[in-house]
Order: sequence, then C-alpha cells, then structure tokens
Amino acid sequence: MAVALLRSVPSSFAGALSAVRPDPPIDVALARAQHDAYRRALEACGASVDVLEADEACPDCVFIEDTAVIGDGVALIARSGAPSRRAETPAVAGALERHGFRVVQMTAPGTLDGGDCMRVGRSLYVGRSPRTNAEGIAQLTRAFPQLRVVPVDLPAGVLHLKCVCSPLGNDRIALAEDSIPAAVFDAEIVWVPADEKYASNLVAVGAHAVVAEGFPRTHDALARAGFSLHPVPVSEARKADGSLTCQSIVL
Repeated sequence: MAVALLRSVPSSFAGALSAVRPDPPIDVALARAQHDAYRRALEACGASVDVLEADEACPDCVFIEDTAVIGDGVALIARSGAPSRRAETPAVAGALERHGFRVVQMTAPGTLDGGDCMRVGRSLYVGRSPRTNAEGIAQLTRAFPQLRVVPVDLPAGVLHLKCVCSPLGNDRIALAEDSIPAAVFDAEIVWVPADEKYASNLVAVGAHAVVAEGFPRTHDALARAGFSLHPVPVSEARKADGSLTCQSIVL
C-alpha cells in the first residue's frame, strides 16, 4: 500500500509565497477544507495517509513535496531556493526517518525544490528553475547514483518542473502541450491541452488519480488512459502557486 505524507495547513497560510498577490486573499478555512478533501481522495485511491502538524512559522509548509526527494530507501532533504522555506525541513526529515528512509542533507550553496523532480522508471528528471541550481542538481545526482538524473530546461514563467508534467507510473507521464518537448522524456505521454496546463499536475496512485476540478478535457484524456479519477478543489492552493503533487510525498 502506498503511503502519502502530508502536512496540515497553518493559520499563517494566508501569507504563503505567490508570484502575484492573490485577490481575493487566501481563505485559510477553505484551504483546510480543500486539504481535507485532498486527503480523503488519496485514501480513496488506496493510500495510507500520515499527516504532520503544521508549523505556524512556515506559511508554505503544506507544500511538503518541496522539502525532500525520495527513492530506493534514501531521502534527500532539500534546501529550497526560497530562504523562507528552509525551516520546513526538520519535521519532514524526522518523519521520513520514522518511515525507514536514510536521510541525506543538502548543503549550501546547493538549492533544490522537490517540485522540480520527477521520477520515471530509473530516470529522475530535474528542472533548472529559480528554486533549483546546478549545485543542487549535482547533490541530487550524488544522492541517487543508481538513477539517471536528467536536467530539464523549463519554459519562461514556470516555477517548477511539475507545473507542466507529473508521473503516471508504468513509464507514463502527463505533459502539458506547448511546454516541454516530449523528446526530453523517455516516457509515454498523456497529453494535457495547453489551455488546461494547470491540470497536468496530478497525483497518480496505481490506476487512480487525484486531479484538479474543472478541467474536463484533461479528465477525459486521463480516463481514456485507464485512470479512475478523484477530482478535488484547489482554488486556495493555487493562489499560493501550489497544486496537487506539492501537497504530498508519496512514499
């Protein structure tokens, strides 16, 4: 059974990072309700969910994916390119140790966000982004010597690699049209329409997928690919430049 590690929404979430100040502002109560719907959807996919307490000093801590990259019993604890997010990692490192991972700490001057990393088979794709630098990619490569680490150039204005793609298992990915060339990936592509790019970020668990509400053509494409869909609301996470994969680490 898959295990999904989540972190609760803090009251300080209204001050989370965002490229554009949200208008209307983040509604924390609604964000918590949407996070609970996300948790229930993961459980409906067959995952066991472990939810860590929020840290009020870390407004973005619900976006737990960015804090670590896991694989083959190793957890690389990331050092975010956003300095305000670096205090999020100790609680996550402790949780991953409890789940049996050997923890490796990233060090300065390396920076990396987990949202820039996508595992497909024995390949680990990593976006070159404002949050992930060359030294971070080098440390990622050393932490996972058994994997083929593939740096990926991101389109302008894309925060993380997984803003335009996500893994589907069985060497398949969802990829937004007009974003990254398909030839970059050694994978079968399930295409997401360019005007539904946001929906390319989803969480696949076996033959199930947690998807953002309101993207019918993407839902149709995923259903044709054999997935049972679990749509969830994401309006408040989206105000903080977040989506679905960033709210969990699937172990």
